[in-house]
Amino acid sequence: MTQRLKNKIALITGASRGLGAAIAKRFAQEGAQLILIGRDVAALEEVDDIIQQYCPPALLVPFDLTDLLRFDDLAKSLAERFGRLDILVGNAGILGDATPMTHVTPTAWHKIMTTNLHANWHLLRAVEPLLIEAKMGRLMFVTSDIATIPIAYRGAYAVSKAALEMMVKTYALEVKHRNFRVNLIDPGGLRTDMGAEWMGGEERAADLPLPDSVTETFIRCAEESCPYHGDVIKAQEIL
Repeated sequence: MTQRLKNKIALITGASRGLGAAIAKRFAQEGAQLILIGRDVAALEEVDDIIQQYCPPALLVPFDLTDLLRFDDLAKSLAERFGRLDILVGNAGILGDATPMTHVTPTAWHKIMTTNLHANWHLLRAVEPLLIEAKMGRLMFVTSDIATIPIAYRGAYAVSKAALEMMVKTYALEVKHRNFRVNLIDPGGLRTDMGAEWMGGEERAADLPLPDSVTETFIRCAEESCPYHGDVIKAQEIL
């Protein structure tokens, strides 16, 4: 590999499987020091076993992102250990059941909003000082075209992604005076657990691209030479 992210410190949420794990492995191959956040400790350790072929062990952070009170403590720990954060990838998200808008339970609605939207705001707010310290922060948040093209029975997920997009685009405007690059990446349908959930089973998702196929987009957005800012980037179109 070309070590395009050598000496960069990168935090990835939802890193224990699927797209997050694929991004982690690719970032490791390109020389990044990784901070991996996920709920499944064993799955995080499996990812770490692979990335240690390419870089030092990752800092593994078992973390349910709906525990919003933990973000400030996380940022404090990262400040003490690393002093800065070069790359932030807000990848974690949940889909929720396919159901009419008014049939979504309050518990499910709030869990989807908390995971897909509120957690990203809390994380961004908490680590912004570390991104400023890095001088050249690169931020990416995973979105979906459902944010602008509504699909029946996926209302809660669509609302969460639409709100995420507005949050990220607004933040991009607010930091345009900094040497930041802040973008949204739409990976498209992928052969992941979420992809299978969306398609209605693993067999129906078998023809979707593997998550590894879109990691180059995340590398480009993580590089110092990233040309994008405030954009929604369709990963499968720019490769």
